[in-house]
Amino acid sequence: MNEGSLGFIHFLSQSDGIARTVLCMMLFASIGTWYLIVVKGFMTYRMTRRSRDFLAAFWEAPDLEAVAARVRERGANEPFAHLVHHGFTAIEQCHRRGVPGSGETLALVNAGSADDLLTRALKRAIDEDRQRLEFGQTFLATVASATPFVGLFGTVWGIYHALLAIGASGQGTLDKVAGPVGEALIMTAIGLAVAIPAAVAYNTFARANRTILAQLNAFAYDVFAFLATGIKTSPMRNDARATSETVIAMARTQAPGSLISSNH
Repeated sequence: MNEGSLGFIHFLSQSDGIARTVLCMMLFASIGTWYLIVVKGFMTYRMTRRSRDFLAAFWEAPDLEAVAARVRERGANEPFAHLVHHGFTAIEQCHRRGVPGSGETLALVNAGSADDLLTRALKRAIDEDRQRLEFGQTFLATVASATPFVGLFGTVWGIYHALLAIGASGQGTLDKVAGPVGEALIMTAIGLAVAIPAAVAYNTFARANRTILAQLNAFAYDVFAFLATGIKTSPMRNDARATSETVIAMARTQAPGSLISSNH
């Protein structure tokens, strides 16, 4: 055997179907990992920037009308705006229960007091955002934990076939054994090269998600206080329309001593 021919290409040419299947699995895992790193990294950066802008606008808003107008104009395209949008929807549902013949009072989703309705709506928003934030996390965790063992399996399988070939040739010297065994160890290295970025990415995104969800839970208490006060101080309307428009109209009729006014 020519020593110059040893290497990954030589190992690949001598490998069987099982070894190539292992390589294909690790290639798929690597492509999926880097795809998620790029996509989730960009999404996290964009979401963080939009959330920062929305929170700044929310706390600087003079009243609920300004907040509702911003949500209607720019949409609920990040977790904090999405939470406020669910709160507005709960207010609309609460007021619609007073519309005669609407049938809203018979729906189970509208059962309970106004505070209960708002609490459930905010919790649903947080749960939905948690699911979106955890997109791809299971794949990254699986790759990080499984690919080292997949690579090790490929190494064991490669060494087994290398030893069989050496035994059949009758040449068991060290220089004849070291080359094929060294080639088989490449599989373990590939498994580690795939697993390490996946583990780092998983931990990075998991920490970012925990931070966002903690901020979202804290923000939910403020939203509940503001919107619950709006429900209690606003008269019931009989012309419930689109969510944002209803809340804007409701905000115009809020009592001067409401909580949202006293905080600004």
